[in-house]
Amino acid sequence: MENLKIPVDLVAPVFAPQTFGSREKIQEIFTTLRRDYPLSIAEVPGYDPHWIVTKYEDIREITRQDELFLSADRSKTLASQYAEKMMRDYTGGLPHIFRTLVHMDEPEHTDYRNVTAGQFMPQMIKALEPKVRVMARKYADKLAAMAPECDFAWDLAFYYPLEVVMNVIGIPEEDHAKMLRLTQWLFTYADPDLKRPGSDPTDPGEIIKTWDIVYAEFKEYYDKVIADRRGCPRDDVASLVANGKVRGCPMEDRAMISYFAILSSAGHDTTSATTATSMWKLAEDPALLKRLQDDPKLIAGFVEESIRWASPVQQFVRSAKEDYVLRGRQIKKGDLLYLSYISGNRDEDAFENPQVFDPARSPNRHIGFGYGSHICLGQHLARLEMKCFWEEVIPRLKSLEMAGEGSMAESEFVCGPKHVPIRFEMTA
Repeated sequence: MENLKIPVDLVAPVFAPQTFGSREKIQEIFTTLRRDYPLSIAEVPGYDPHWIVTKYEDIREITRQDELFLSADRSKTLASQYAEKMMRDYTGGLPHIFRTLVHMDEPEHTDYRNVTAGQFMPQMIKALEPKVRVMARKYADKLAAMAPECDFAWDLAFYYPLEVVMNVIGIPEEDHAKMLRLTQWLFTYADPDLKRPGSDPTDPGEIIKTWDIVYAEFKEYYDKVIADRRGCPRDDVASLVANGKVRGCPMEDRAMISYFAILSSAGHDTTSATTATSMWKLAEDPALLKRLQDDPKLIAGFVEESIRWASPVQQFVRSAKEDYVLRGRQIKKGDLLYLSYISGNRDEDAFENPQVFDPARSPNRHIGFGYGSHICLGQHLARLEMKCFWEEVIPRLKSLEMAGEGSMAESEFVCGPKHVPIRFEMTA
């Protein structure tokens, strides 16, 4: 533990969206950090110093103590000094453009989470299974119709979780494409294929400019939805949010729009990324496909391992409310901590053979959905979507291989495959 500061040339790529376009490169960096600098400080020019938290148990220790490690007072994601200043200029002093659940501390976080938490409990999600399975079968049929080749990420994985989540929220099909577009601008602002047209990723303030535009578009759209659901509530999540109360009062406007924004973006994008990652693994490993076809009971484990392997939410940042000793290091009040979920989910001390994809891994206590009170609200729905989809697709695949090189989106925050070209045969 003698290494307190990480060499800039080693850690600087972690601060660049382009690095995450190569899973091999980024995993190599984090493997080195876990081994030589498991909890050390990065001082990258243009950024405030950050503790880089790479170990599984350290991430869990931090994220189960919301009263000590805060989410609301600084940027929740990695942001340059310039971007943080620009953020406060845009918002009149606030550290965030959005005020979603991930940007809140207690007791506000629980108060807002409770508005919809009941709708996403396991028993409620179980009741959705017949509808979700119908959609899974629909997309399995769509996939079969694309044979012998398609780009699985671009042609299908972006759309199946999108339709499921939009239907749960209560958004009509003609608006689904808009929600996908805003999601991609929000999470992959620097990717040349997915970014907002006309944006300049080389501008250090671009992420703030794009997020401000995305927020404005979400607000324009959801203001109408809110008015509709308040006038005529329906059996959907949009009605719960529009009419939701926090301590007996309507939600604050920015928090309500942000609530809709996170449901309409993270609610499907992370599942899309994991689903595309799953297909990539299957296409590269014929033995894995055969194993799942021979033993369909492994599909649930295949889903869990895919979540660990993909870790689409790659990082969050927290700040220390007070001094704290972690792994023998003295964290000071106000220090920033960069939590690397993709590193924690490959931690050699937490997972046996972590660089091996194993659908029978048990236990598989990954942190792909986070940990603690901020654990993903939609985790049970995401699992159901993927389980239903693969139960419909895997038995029908007669052959499967990559038809070219896959590629990842370029994003240091939420990231998944943007191209998974496959060649395949399926039964009708």
